[in-house]
Formats: sequence, C-alpha cells, structure tokens
Amino acid sequence: KAAFINFINDKEWKSIEPVSSWFGPSSLLMSSMSALFKLSMWIRHGHGYLTENLGIPVWGSYAVFGLATLFLGMVLGLVSAVLGADGGL
Repeated sequence: KAAFINFINDKEWKSIEPVSSWFGPSSLLMSSMSALFKLSMWIRHGHGYLTENLGIPVWGSYAVFGLATLFLGMVLGLVSAVLGADGGL
C-alpha cells in the first residue's frame, strides 16, 4: 500500500509510457486474443463433456476434435477457392 501511495505522491507514473493502441482492451489484437481464449475454453468444456458425460475415451475426444478441425479447414478452403475463382477478395 505504501509503495502505491509513494508511486502517486512522487509522480513516478509520469515516467511510464502509455500502452500502445495495439494492446488496448478494445483493439483488434486483444479482441482476437479474447476470442481465442473463449474458443479454447469451449474446446476444454467440450472435451470434458465428451469424456465425462458420454464416456468417450480421451483418444476418441481428440479424434472428434481432429476431424472437426479437418472438416472446418476443408470448408474454409472451399469457400476461399470459390471466392478466389469469382474474383472476390
């Protein structure tokens, strides 16, 4: 507590550079990081549901998520190819 009060009273805060706009809470970078964290928590909960509630072995859960990743990659690749062929993007 004393160190914080001295930090304010001695105006040490003036020597600290402000946070870049890239690292601000509302920036695209931090919003993307937040979305990735939320996705990882969703995957964790999904893995727990598959293994604990449905009784799927751990390797089976990994296989489900691996196949879902491959399927999503194929769909995104197809969408990208169709948009690229039409001159989009």
